[in-house]
Amino acid sequence: MTDIHHAEKLQALGLAVLQEEAAAITHLIPRVNHDFVTACDLMLACEGRIVVIGIGKSGHIGNKIAATLASTGAPAFFVHPAEASHGDLGMITPKDVVLALSNSGETSEILTILPLIKRASIPLITLTGNPNSSLAEAATVNIDVSVEKEACPLGLAPTSSTTAALAMGDALAVALLETRGFSADDFALSHPGGRLGRRLLLRISDIMHTEEAMPQVQDTVSLADALVEMSHKNLGMTAIVDSDKKVVGMFTDGDLRRSLSKTHDVHQTPIKTVMTSKPKTLPADKLAVDALSMMQSYKITALLIMDDEQRLIGVLTMHDLLRAGVV
Repeated sequence: MTDIHHAEKLQALGLAVLQEEAAAITHLIPRVNHDFVTACDLMLACEGRIVVIGIGKSGHIGNKIAATLASTGAPAFFVHPAEASHGDLGMITPKDVVLALSNSGETSEILTILPLIKRASIPLITLTGNPNSSLAEAATVNIDVSVEKEACPLGLAPTSSTTAALAMGDALAVALLETRGFSADDFALSHPGGRLGRRLLLRISDIMHTEEAMPQVQDTVSLADALVEMSHKNLGMTAIVDSDKKVVGMFTDGDLRRSLSKTHDVHQTPIKTVMTSKPKTLPADKLAVDALSMMQSYKITALLIMDDEQRLIGVLTMHDLLRAGVV
C-alpha cells in the first residue's frame, strides 16, 4: 500500500507541474498583441543580427531562443551580459537588435550595459515578468511574460516563468519564419548533419540502385528468367521493361508467392501475365523522404525510378532508406 501511495503522490506532483505550466502558457495568448507585432517588425527590419542576452535560467532560455532564431532564418547569437561588460559588448553593432530576458526585469548585469545599448541607438526588445521593471521601461518594446506563480511548490525555482519565456520566444521565431517565407529547403540547408539533414536533403538519386545494380528483365521472358534476375540482384524484386527500356511492370517476392499459390509453371509462365502492371514510381530528383512516404502509404517496399520518358533509371527499396538513415 505504501508503494501505491508513493506512486500516486509522484504522479499527482508531476501532473500539477504540467497543469501549472500549461496555464502559464495559456495566459500568454492575450499578450500576443501590438507589442508582439512591434517586436517582430524590429527583428524583421534588423540589418545585422538579433543579439539575445540573459543570465541564470533566463540565460539558458535565451541561448535556446537564439539557437531557434538562427536555425529558422533569423541570424542570432547569445551573449552573456556579464561577459558583455568585460569586452563582449563589442560584438553588438548599431545594425543589431537586442533581445533581453529577465523575469524580474532588474537583473543588474543587464542594467549595467543598458546605457551603452541605448547610446548606440540599438533597438531593445525585452521579455520580462514585470512590465513595470527598470528593464521593461527602458525597452523599445516589452513583452509581458509574467506568470501567476511558479510550478515549484516553494515558489522559488524558475519553472512556469522559464516555460512562458521559452514559449514566447518560439512564437516570435515562428512568426518571423512564416513572414520571411522560410521553407523546408532553407531549413535543410542549416541542418545538414544528422537524421534531420538526411531526411530533408537526401534525394532518391543519391541512394538508388542504377545501371547493372538494378534488376530488370524484358517483358518477353518467363517467370523463371525473372526469378534468376531477382536472385542475382538480391533486392526482392525486378522491373519489367519493353524493348525501349520503358517500364511496363514490376515483379516482387509478394507476386511470386501469389503465383506459386496458383500452381504456375515457372518455366512456361510469361512474366507479363503475373507481374504488377502499374507499379509505383517516382522521379530521381524527389526527396528520399517522399519515397518513404509513398512506400508507407501503399505498404510496399520498393519503387521504380523513371526519367521523363518513362524509362527505368533506378530502383529504390526500403532497405536503401534504412541504410541511409531516412527511416
